[in-house]
Amino acid sequence: MNADRESDHDMTHGDIAVLLATAADEVRIGPAPCQALVRGGRRRRARRWALAATAALVVAGSTGTLAVAGVTGDDAKRVAPAATRPPASDERHLYAPWSSDLARGTEHGKKWKVVISVWGAPRDRTEAQRQLDAMTDSGFEEPGVQPPTASGLVGKSAYFVRLTLDGRTTTRMRGSFEKGDDAFQQSAAMPLETRRTATSGSDQRLVIGQAPTTAQEVTCTWDDATTTTAYRPSPGTGIVGDFEDLIRPADGSPSDWFVCLGPEGRTFRTVAVTK
Repeated sequence: MNADRESDHDMTHGDIAVLLATAADEVRIGPAPCQALVRGGRRRRARRWALAATAALVVAGSTGTLAVAGVTGDDAKRVAPAATRPPASDERHLYAPWSSDLARGTEHGKKWKVVISVWGAPRDRTEAQRQLDAMTDSGFEEPGVQPPTASGLVGKSAYFVRLTLDGRTTTRMRGSFEKGDDAFQQSAAMPLETRRTATSGSDQRLVIGQAPTTAQEVTCTWDDATTTTAYRPSPGTGIVGDFEDLIRPADGSPSDWFVCLGPEGRTFRTVAVTK
């Protein structure tokens, strides 16, 4: 019985060996897929490079160096780079002006201020006509240009200097800038009141005018030979509350502006850049 069991054990191993050999003969090992692996690696590298390039474009676009192209359906709309696009009308202040305070004060308990409003230069008659309409809608008078029509505004920035006293506003100066304007060109003396015409007894002690951007002092002389000097505040000086007798820049204006306020009862005589 032991002999039979040993014989059976040997036969079983033999059978397994035969089966394994047969299975091994049926296996066919082909050549390694080297070319496919190489091609796959190239494709993966190309995809990585494409992703890196796309990321770089997104970063560049976020800094404003590239414009985003919008796509509608199958058609792509090409948009010019932002640097070459003309500024929007609101940035050019065609239909809503820049406004800057030139002076503020208190007169016999009543608040007053002088504000300059500058409208950007229209490029053609269509923009100019729309600007005229916007001026009218905003309560501004006819601009001080020649001719006083839309054609007179083309290529010019119009300005209005207005005085507000105790809540009432009137325009006291108006005109236009042309390219290269930066000089002591215009000034006006007026009473510190908002009536359109001054009476014969009104003092002319509020003087407003243009000053070169290089001017450091403007001196106003009154009828009694006294003077008031408008000066340029130190850089970084914050202006809070009432202020007068200063030379200040105005948004949209190529020249700076000054305001002199004389003593009560005085009348303006002369003005000059003294420094």
